[in-house]
Amino acid sequence: MSTYVIGDVHGCFDQFVSLLDKIDYNSQEDKIILTGDLVNRGPESLAVLNYCMADRNITSVLGNHDLYLLYLMNMNQGKGDLKTVVEAENSMQIFEWLITRPLLIEIPDQSNQNKFIITHAGIPEIWSIEKARELAEEVSKALIKNTSKVLKSMWGDDPNIWNESLEGNDRYRIIINYLTRMRFLGNASSLDLKNTSTKAAEGFKPWFDYDSESYQKMNQYYVFGHWASLNGQTNNPYFIGLDTGCVWEGNLTALRVDDLEKISVQY
Repeated sequence: MSTYVIGDVHGCFDQFVSLLDKIDYNSQEDKIILTGDLVNRGPESLAVLNYCMADRNITSVLGNHDLYLLYLMNMNQGKGDLKTVVEAENSMQIFEWLITRPLLIEIPDQSNQNKFIITHAGIPEIWSIEKARELAEEVSKALIKNTSKVLKSMWGDDPNIWNESLEGNDRYRIIINYLTRMRFLGNASSLDLKNTSTKAAEGFKPWFDYDSESYQKMNQYYVFGHWASLNGQTNNPYFIGLDTGCVWEGNLTALRVDDLEKISVQY
């Protein structure tokens, strides 16, 4: 039995199936966790969703494009590549499955020696794993309880810095932005959400450029997608990027957590 984490699929269904074949995925024994952004930009978002929903051993954290789909479905607005999903006969089932995906998943390897923390974009240094888990669960509960309100109000780049006193929409928005849109952080983990390159603006650094070495001492691995321009390169073995740009004619990449081996297929 193996557990694999797979980077952003973005509707690239053929490559997704090819990668499952390449890792010799056994749906009765193995487990698959996706880093989010199952949909959009690629050609077959509906096929990806239906495949994942039909397999109880496949799950995902929510990515920003998944949240965008949920917003469109909530508004009953089919747009672009996601129109076929919004108008699908099983759109209600898709919505119910997708909105119950978490923003953060923690898993051990088989030896229980190492812990893997999976989010779409990452976790800012100012949050402990416990704090990130707590805030992720807070948003997940809000998405279920106040679906329309949260989905309609999550857009925007402000506030761009965490404050425990934040409430309501501002609080949900910044938690979602950290977990699903983050790339570069400044002082006190202020967000730069405009820069999608690999070069930080003055005063900013990649979110995974932690000063602390506590993650290493605790055998914690941070696994994320979202940042395709990195092509998986973080220069730190404890921060593992898996978005290798499949939808941009790059690769689709899986991480086998038990031995940290990466397996890829080309677009």
